[in-house]
Amino acid sequence: MGYERNYRGMTGEAVAQVTMNKVYGWMSLALLVSAGTALLTASSEAMLSLVYGSRLGIWVLVIAELALVIYLTARIRSISFGTAATMMGIYAALNGVMLSSILFLFEMRVIYTAFFSTALTFAGMSAVGYFTKRDLSGWGSLLIMGLLGIIISSVVNIFLASSTLDAVITYIGLFIFVGLTAYDTQKIKRMLAVQDASFVDTRKMALMGALSLYLDFINLFLYILRLFGSRR
Repeated sequence: MGYERNYRGMTGEAVAQVTMNKVYGWMSLALLVSAGTALLTASSEAMLSLVYGSRLGIWVLVIAELALVIYLTARIRSISFGTAATMMGIYAALNGVMLSSILFLFEMRVIYTAFFSTALTFAGMSAVGYFTKRDLSGWGSLLIMGLLGIIISSVVNIFLASSTLDAVITYIGLFIFVGLTAYDTQKIKRMLAVQDASFVDTRKMALMGALSLYLDFINLFLYILRLFGSRR
């Protein structure tokens, strides 16, 4: 492939540096798609009625997002890059529809503050993951267990409606996604440097790396927003 020939003669470290730029580029594009879709949804009464008019609309969105991520992760080796990129774009758009609700729940001042705080935190922790010589692989299992814990706790708190538990979940969730940002960045960098021969298309590798960091950013933003903001 012509795209792959561009990497011939380059060391694994050099390939990782070039491809990481593409990872951040795809992640940024996905964030722009989500932001644009959120604004469009919030400004359309028809879309708001379709999505939030009943619980069915929310469940359809949630199931569609889960199905896209599962399919994309499971089939990334076999589908074309164009298909994978389209699916990621659709996922980012659907996520933007879901995120449109925060425009009504929080003041814009709070949303802007939370976003810029997220961007600074994400940039700092991603830099830590990229440049540190320390092996962060040991963090993975602990962070995943913590993530499962806050998911279960969040479901339980739907019925308990405990403000104390909600605050605890917010702080722990924030800590987990700060750690995941560094962990995922290092994992992506190492994966790109190794250049697994069975996973030839580096564009797909960049796309999947971007999806991981996109999810870290979005979740980090939501937890910071909960920490900073009081609902309207």
